[in-house]
Amino acid sequence: MSGRFFLACIAALAGAAASAQDYPAKPVKLVVGFAAGGPTDVIARVIAQDMAMSLGQGVVVENKTGANALIATQEVKRAAADGYTILMTTLSHNVNAILLADKKPYDPIRDFAPISLVSFLPLVMVTRADAPFNSVQDVVQAAKAKPGEVSYASAGNGGSAHLAAALVETLSGAKMTHVPFRGNAPALTEVMAGRVSFMFYPMVGIAEQVAQKRLKVLAVSTEARHPDYPDTPTMAQSGFAGFEQYTQGLGLVAPAGTPAPVIDKLNAAVRASLAKPQTKEKLKGLGAITEGGSSPARFRAWLQSDAERWARVIKAAGVRAE
Repeated sequence: MSGRFFLACIAALAGAAASAQDYPAKPVKLVVGFAAGGPTDVIARVIAQDMAMSLGQGVVVENKTGANALIATQEVKRAAADGYTILMTTLSHNVNAILLADKKPYDPIRDFAPISLVSFLPLVMVTRADAPFNSVQDVVQAAKAKPGEVSYASAGNGGSAHLAAALVETLSGAKMTHVPFRGNAPALTEVMAGRVSFMFYPMVGIAEQVAQKRLKVLAVSTEARHPDYPDTPTMAQSGFAGFEQYTQGLGLVAPAGTPAPVIDKLNAAVRASLAKPQTKEKLKGLGAITEGGSSPARFRAWLQSDAERWARVIKAAGVRAE
């Protein structure tokens, strides 16, 4: 190694260290792959507001919708690895890569630097209030009696509602019909109208329809019974042990190569947000389960295990990309 080259390397490292030490010197962009107003977007905005206070710079949420968050994910992958562009990940982060297989445009682990887990979003299994089903097993038995006649709605192929129902099919051996829609709202409308048998729906925003007797809840995907639905069994209590392990997790990642000191600052800001009692209450009101954040290493390990879980379900259920 020449002396000039050695000095250049030292200068580059020193520059990177100084840059990380000064971070953030401008606002941070938090990219969300789903529309404004949805659970992922709302949670991102709550966290962003808190992070801005910790970092001393604005954290601006930018919605880049389309292709089940694929557009947003690719944008962040291509962004400079300087901590100024980060991504809110959901189930789609791993699932898109699994469904696209050899054609996947990114690797969910190698192409990103994990920052922290943020929360988990459990689901409720709902059907029309006057439907003939009063339990998950009622649905399964009807599906087994007439394969393909029982249907389930989702917000789109490969989303949390689709894969949760596909998991029920796989574990029970029942054959049902998937009916995808462009969003949770139209899917739920068809369930309430009785044109689709049931669906898994995020806990946020469902209580009013249940109270108005337009829907009934058959089960919750949480580990224990949920305080909002104390009389409703969990999926495990309904015969699907371990179902809670498939609960969708939300987290934050940056482009691969983002300096560790920058990741550490972002991680500390997330943890500070999730430690605030008022933030915990806000997220609880959105149906989210929080655990105070995680280390980047723990989030990486979780992403890896989550990918393995869903790869098994997708293969067993024969789920394919649209």
